[in-house]
Amino acid sequence: MSEKWVTAWGNAISVAERRPENYAKDLTLRYPAKMMLDGSALRITLDNFCGSEPVTVTAVSAAVSDGADGIDTETIVPLTFSGKTSVTIPAGEWVQSDAVRFPVKRGETIAVSLYFAGFTEMRSGVVITGPLSGGYFAVGNQTEEAVLGMDTSKKTHTVYFLSDIDVLTDEGNRTLICYGDSITAQAWPDELMLRTLENGDGTTAVIRKAASGTRILRQYDNITYDSYGLKGETRFPREIQVSGAYAVLIQHGINDIIHPVGTDVNRFRPWSDLPTAEEMIEGLRFYVRTARAAGLQVYMGTLLPIEGWRTYADFREKLRSEVNQWIRTTTEIDGCVDFDRAVCDPAHPTAFADGFDSGDHLHPSAAAYARMAQEVPCHSRVCMVLLMQPPMPEWRRKCRRR
Repeated sequence: MSEKWVTAWGNAISVAERRPENYAKDLTLRYPAKMMLDGSALRITLDNFCGSEPVTVTAVSAAVSDGADGIDTETIVPLTFSGKTSVTIPAGEWVQSDAVRFPVKRGETIAVSLYFAGFTEMRSGVVITGPLSGGYFAVGNQTEEAVLGMDTSKKTHTVYFLSDIDVLTDEGNRTLICYGDSITAQAWPDELMLRTLENGDGTTAVIRKAASGTRILRQYDNITYDSYGLKGETRFPREIQVSGAYAVLIQHGINDIIHPVGTDVNRFRPWSDLPTAEEMIEGLRFYVRTARAAGLQVYMGTLLPIEGWRTYADFREKLRSEVNQWIRTTTEIDGCVDFDRAVCDPAHPTAFADGFDSGDHLHPSAAAYARMAQEVPCHSRVCMVLLMQPPMPEWRRKCRRR
């Protein structure tokens, strides 16, 4: 059987919130990761993309996980980097581990454990949530502990440094990248992963590359808001560098619309940051050109309702509508997923449907995230038209008619 490397789990690397305690020492991180493909070996990528200084990882290991903080210690495999158990990652750089034989079964959870002996700048990380997301940190070197100590560990939704887990798998397998902001950093990609595991044919992994607060066109270059992340021009080319990827599903842009309020309200959010629809569309076109150059198919999700959000205004609604209309009708992409119409109130489409609002009128509820995952089209038992080639023309026409 011919094999290749394919990313079976993925995560964006963004700017962790700046706090006085952003340095750690004698710390273990453990991240359970649901595997979406069978494989015979694995390797991982550690990324210090947003760090301002080098980071030294003292020890790294992989093991079969119980899906929480526990592992099967008989399956522990140390990971090395150019043959060494410790690795230093320069600021702004990433490193890939040596390949190690590690049989992986689709649907199985493995855990990657990282230990940092010395003072470490915890700057390169991203907050993710959802039924398959999150991890743990613990005091001391607990990389080989079957269960992290109850009194010395704690759950976290911030993933530091761990960017990708690749598996050596069948030549025909591939990866779909879900790219976006906080809405994608929350539950719908996890729901899509679960749906793919249940209904898919075992050939495709769904991974997340999302960072909360990010915009297509702007970023904050101040310590108050720099954890809102990097602009698309900086993020996107790096985040689509995924082994075995064939397509990217983009759901991004709402923060460009809702953030600017004027310096009289917030000195860091000038009106000059508010884009026109044409500027936003050109930013989305940059994504398309960049993805095409990388050999990827491109799909886009429409922007969700925002009526009731604290900065909601008619001009923002108009901007959202114009961008959505372009996404629904453009021939420049391979297809759209109409998340907006899946979760809005049909009688009042500028707002979420009943039960689909998390309460802040911007982020969906758990039920809405599940509904978003369902909106990615299915065909028979092979789940997701997005996970099949070529795209189905009738799906595109359906998206436009709505």
